[in-house]
Amino acid sequence: MTILKDMLNKEHLKKLGLNERQVKATLFVKEKEKKSNSEYQELYDVSKATATRDLTELVKKWELFDKIGLTGAGTIYKLKK
Repeated sequence: MTILKDMLNKEHLKKLGLNERQVKATLFVKEKEKKSNSEYQELYDVSKATATRDLTELVKKWELFDKIGLTGAGTIYKLKK
């Protein structure tokens, strides 16, 4: 039997090329299950545009998150299953 190592750790995420905020956000979502754009802005003291860009990369480029909702208030981001 093979036990797979948890790949969602800081070292692995950095090796993938995620920036520091994206690494922290991924670890946060791993623990808390979800994050909104406004939470991202608040936690990392970034503009809405930066938060949107980072979260969009986590959804489309890295394929780590699913975006739940269309756009605007109520949209959340969760880890892909």
